[in-house]
Amino acid sequence: MNVAVSKNPLPDDQAQAVASAPRPTRRRLALYAGGGLTVLAALAFSGYWLTTGRYLETTDDAYVRADWVALSARVAGYVAKVEVEDDQAVKAGDVLVRLQHRDYRARLDQATAGVAEAHAALAAAQARQHVAAERINQQQQAIVQAEAAVHSASAERQRSALDMQRYRGLVRDDAATVQRLEAAHANAVQAGAALQGAQAHLREQRSQLAMAKAQALAADAEIKQRAAGLSRAQARQALADQDAQDTVLRAPIDGVVGQRRVRAGQYVVPGQPLLAVVPLQQTYVVANYKETQLAHMRPGQPVQVRVDSFSSQPVQGHVASFSPASGNVFALLPSDNATGNFTKIVQRFPVRIVLHRPADGLQILPGMSVVTTVDTRPVEPADEQ
Repeated sequence: MNVAVSKNPLPDDQAQAVASAPRPTRRRLALYAGGGLTVLAALAFSGYWLTTGRYLETTDDAYVRADWVALSARVAGYVAKVEVEDDQAVKAGDVLVRLQHRDYRARLDQATAGVAEAHAALAAAQARQHVAAERINQQQQAIVQAEAAVHSASAERQRSALDMQRYRGLVRDDAATVQRLEAAHANAVQAGAALQGAQAHLREQRSQLAMAKAQALAADAEIKQRAAGLSRAQARQALADQDAQDTVLRAPIDGVVGQRRVRAGQYVVPGQPLLAVVPLQQTYVVANYKETQLAHMRPGQPVQVRVDSFSSQPVQGHVASFSPASGNVFALLPSDNATGNFTKIVQRFPVRIVLHRPADGLQILPGMSVVTTVDTRPVEPADEQ
């Protein structure tokens, strides 16, 4: 006789209890796993914030800038030719605009002729000065000769006077004739006249010397006047030459042409803007940070720059300098908080950021919007060996 054997070895009450016990479900396991991941994420974020995140200062109030040059006309005239087009790359010294230069060349030629004339006048004055100096030397020599003649005539007069006195004594003693005395008297009178003539000649030579010195002084004054005239002529020549050169406008820096407002045949005046040259290789960023973000910011700190045009390719840079005042201070109409209606607003300070040139040659143009992040973590000094 076959005996039926039960497949459930447990009693019915225990089997019912086991069947009713709760079993772990996939949802509960997912919750446990999610909680663990959340805790890990929180720990990771906390670690990142403690070591890095709290030192990062970010702003999207930042733009690319460049110190572009506005080229203006220096002289008035008609535009002969425009050598460049819009958006054309140029090098420093390249010709950009040519003005008609005929009038300025004529003025330069006239000024050059004036310089030559002034040179000739100065040379003539110098020649007259040389002649006056030679005349002074000649008069001085003539005075020396005239003084010698006066001394000789004076000695001859003295000798003839002594001879006349001696012959008078001899005539009284009947030792000489009256004719001898008369001859001695005549010689004495002649010697006196010769002395007077020599003295008159000496006075005349001295007068001639004074006139020669006066002419030399006049020649010196004329030389100074002619030299001043030469300087004026050279200054006019330099101005005319500069005006002639200014008819050719050249690029002052390397860059790209923009804002071209000049056309051939146009009449321009000094100071009129013609075009701009933008140095694209010298762009930088001006980021307007809140004053509360500047506490730990220092020049030289690294900066990550994300340009809106290609935000997936960040550009590196560093803090270069800080504005000496907030943007409100330099505004055309700065706000006046002394009226009684005061609302405190956090001020922003422009921070200049120098860009490190990207290796892939990204075209960073002035005016582009960027997001800058400054790493203000303190740099520990290197251990001294």
